[in-house]
Amino acid sequence: MNWAQLLSLKRYGDTNERLRTAQDETRLGFDVDYDRIVFSQEFRSLQDKTQVIPLSQTDFVHTRLTHSLEVSVVGRSLGRQVGKRVLEKHPDLQAVHGYQANDFGAIVATAALAHDIGNPPFGHSGEKAIGEFFKSGGGQQFKASLTEAAYQDLCDFEGNANGFKILTQSRAGRKGGLRLSYATLGAFTKYPKASLPKKPTTHIADKKYGFFQSEKEAFNDVADTLGLVKRNAAHSGYARHPLAYLVEAADDICYTIIDFEDGINLGLIPEEYALEYLSKLIRENIKTENYYALKTKADRVSYLRALAIGALINDAVSIFMANETAILEGTFDAALLDKSKYEAQIKDIIKISIEKIYQSEEVIDKEIAGYQIINKLLEVYTKAVNNNFKGTASNYDALILKRLPDTIDFNAPELYDRLLAVCHYVSLLSDRKAIQNFKNIEGVAF
Repeated sequence: MNWAQLLSLKRYGDTNERLRTAQDETRLGFDVDYDRIVFSQEFRSLQDKTQVIPLSQTDFVHTRLTHSLEVSVVGRSLGRQVGKRVLEKHPDLQAVHGYQANDFGAIVATAALAHDIGNPPFGHSGEKAIGEFFKSGGGQQFKASLTEAAYQDLCDFEGNANGFKILTQSRAGRKGGLRLSYATLGAFTKYPKASLPKKPTTHIADKKYGFFQSEKEAFNDVADTLGLVKRNAAHSGYARHPLAYLVEAADDICYTIIDFEDGINLGLIPEEYALEYLSKLIRENIKTENYYALKTKADRVSYLRALAIGALINDAVSIFMANETAILEGTFDAALLDKSKYEAQIKDIIKISIEKIYQSEEVIDKEIAGYQIINKLLEVYTKAVNNNFKGTASNYDALILKRLPDTIDFNAPELYDRLLAVCHYVSLLSDRKAIQNFKNIEGVAF
């Protein structure tokens, strides 16, 4: 892979390449990508989607929206630092093609901003709930009528693949989806493979999958344009776009440190744990007199969090540049933080977060409710959509259909496309909208 091709400004839906040297310096092509994400309806709905604590009533707990913004900020720093070093190593990128360090920052910031845009309500349990509906719930009835790959898409419904669908799917008045640059779409796709075969290797790019069968051709077009390396013809997987490693690192840094901070502010984790565990990341930079001079717990933890994030950013940049050749060759097979000198400390922090936050009573209770809500929505919507297609819709089905949006095609001739359309619609619901729809169906909304 080569950087000049990987930094393609061509937009999804374009027929011609765009040149960096022809860009308006006041609003570069990669900046346009960022703007389009921010103003999209799908991004806006993240303000009411769970990050860690579902439907929290407190002001300081992160939603998917605030998490995505923070990941984007960290991603921008990672991208700019890497961009500066890459341009020093490959001066023709700037001298001939006109690329700047800020271009790297803008690409990573935008891909990071969108990294959770395809996640359904109720956090990662929402993904699992959709999959369970098809694996062991009412959706099992469709297995015999679907290809193995199509059924696997549904059984392992994946927010990353759904995000790629949102970014690229044409609809009335929006050909080419959000019309993002191929560079941004490449950096967004952390798992450049289909749902099958499932986890064929231990390579980090095989951990999950990045596109549904419905977007397979679209992704192949992006991959071919960017010159992504085909890793193994047997499972049609590609090597990652190099900047996808930075998007992943930004997310890993934020959920490791900021979820931990949320747990402390909620009182789920004692404050002394912050100093004990975070200080191991920031020994060289912490000024204890500054820490003890801060009057509130939130300010003290915020101080430690800022230093910890800075330390992990610098470490991730160093790891990326030390392995840049292997990354470009498609042979680097781990997440950047898996190679971190702070790996042991990161694992300790995540272990505490799992025990004290992710497995807390409040989180588990609301995940249980989320499973029931999503299962009911899928049961009712799939029945109404398929009965309507077969011409056997009941009066109740007809009422349900009137509440589904006309921006999504629920009448596709293929069963897979209809089922995926229902899953896609449910995934776009905010937590509270999903609850409202559930109450309407159950007749308890009055």
